[in-house]
Amino acid sequence: MMNRTLDLAKRVVLVVGVAALAACSATFTNHGYVPPPEELAQINIGDTRDEVIEIVGQPGAAGIVREEAWFYTQYRVRNYTYNAPEVIERDSIAISFSDAGRVTNIERFGLEDGQIIQLSRRVTESSVADAGFFRQILQNFGRIDLGNVLGG
Repeated sequence: MMNRTLDLAKRVVLVVGVAALAACSATFTNHGYVPPPEELAQINIGDTRDEVIEIVGQPGAAGIVREEAWFYTQYRVRNYTYNAPEVIERDSIAISFSDAGRVTNIERFGLEDGQIIQLSRRVTESSVADAGFFRQILQNFGRIDLGNVLGG
C-alpha cells in the first residue's frame, strides 16, 4: 500500500513538472506573405502591374500598396512566457514601379538588414498643448453659459 502511494506521488510530481516545463516553452506565430523565389524570378524589369498581379498577386492586408511600390512582408514572432514578443525573422519584398506603372526594381530586405521601411508619413497633431486633465476641465467651466444651461 505504501509503495502504491509513493508511485502515485512520483507520477503526480512528474506530470506537474512536465506541465510546468511545457507552459514555459516558446510559441511561434507567422504573419504576412512573401511570394516564393520561383515566382519572383518570373517578374522582369519592365513588366506592368497587371503582369505582376498575374504572377505573384497584389499585396493584401499583410502588404502595402503605394503608387511607387508594392510591399510584401512576412515575419515570425516568438512569444516566451512573460517576455515581450520578439520578431525573430522578417522578410520584405519591395517591387518598385515607374510613373508609367512598369517594374523598375525588386528588392529584398531581411531582419538582419536593419532596414526600416517607412510606409506612411501621416502624423496626427494633438490639439491639446501641455494641458493636463484637470486644467482642461477647469478651463471648460469658463465656457459654460449659465443662461443657456438654466433655460434662460
